[in-house]
Amino acid sequence: MSERPRLREVQLRFRIPCSADAAWAALHSPAVLGAMYAPVLVLEPLTHADEASLLHAAVRLRLFGLVTVGTQLIGAYDEVREHHGETVRILRDSGIPLTGALASLDVWDHRMAVSALPDGRALWRDRLVFAGPGSALLLPVLWATWQWRGRRIRRLARGWARTHAADDSTAHDAPAAVSPRRAPRPGRRAWRAGSERPRPRG
Repeated sequence: MSERPRLREVQLRFRIPCSADAAWAALHSPAVLGAMYAPVLVLEPLTHADEASLLHAAVRLRLFGLVTVGTQLIGAYDEVREHHGETVRILRDSGIPLTGALASLDVWDHRMAVSALPDGRALWRDRLVFAGPGSALLLPVLWATWQWRGRRIRRLARGWARTHAADDSTAHDAPAAVSPRRAPRPGRRAWRAGSERPRPRG
């Protein structure tokens, strides 16, 4: 009977200066997810630009955008849980490193969770569980990377509230869609206005 791999983990838990809704929206933005590692690591999607999203893609990792240090498959999905009476929304990535130093890992479970605080801010939890032949050597490297992520997330979160408020304002101000049965002929001003849709969330 094969021995079960020893699981190791790194985790963060801190408050961020924006609402849980703003943080949840930011978590689904490929630009934000890439910015969490920048400028030390740059994530470059390997799939076609029209199909790529950092939530579901193979990506190349470049150190300072110059030196390739590996590739990774990202496969993220949403979870919602109740924890001690609070609603916790989780973005869970169960992808796996493909090449590079991290490829020695055969377990990769990364969860980013947000929940609302009474003062209007959000509680951020960030936990990575991993295992594999190289996990002992990679533990201090991943721990240091997660400390860097924590600082980046705190800094980025200052702008998430403004972005979320602007997106909400755009959505509320956007004209209502025209019913297909009453749609005017193409080229008329009402058609152009009615066919516009709020910019989709990243």
